[in-house]
Amino acid sequence: MLKVVERTARLMAVIGGIVLVALILLTCLSILGRSLNTLGHSSALRAISEGVADLLLGSGVGPVNGDFELVEAGIAFVIFAFLPVCQLYSAHATVDVFTSLLSSKTNRYIMAFWEILLGLVILLITWRLFVGMENKMEYGETTYLIQFPVWWAYAASFAAAVVASMISFYCALARLAEIISGRHYLPYTEGAVH
Repeated sequence: MLKVVERTARLMAVIGGIVLVALILLTCLSILGRSLNTLGHSSALRAISEGVADLLLGSGVGPVNGDFELVEAGIAFVIFAFLPVCQLYSAHATVDVFTSLLSSKTNRYIMAFWEILLGLVILLITWRLFVGMENKMEYGETTYLIQFPVWWAYAASFAAAVVASMISFYCALARLAEIISGRHYLPYTEGAVH
């Protein structure tokens, strides 16, 4: 079962990474277009060569229309796409000033408690994403500039959140099984300890 969960978490992380790279490229392209458009309107370029400035502006160079709308929708998905792998490998940032002094058995109980609580929070967020998606579909809300339906972003985030919910509950059950059996059922990594 761990292999299936691990592959699913990694697949979601890869998809999230691809979307994140696409969003970074979109942002860079938009910034480049905005900068070239500003350069075309600049008095310095007009003083050097009015023809080059006119050619630059005539090419239609400018920012990507609706770039911030796409980034906003994409980043929400990316966050939920990375959550399963972060959950599976216990890679959330932790502050263990006091818990490092406790026994490993007590720490296992604490980890199981927080794993269950985080699973419930992720499930709550998933449910609210679904409700929000239904509302956006019902009212036909679209983005301002490029007019794509807002529910698409909710649907993508909801799909990733469903996977995150399933994996978080697998992790919670695995932590409980670790307490009962004393065996390890989850991959352990160092995580981000502060």
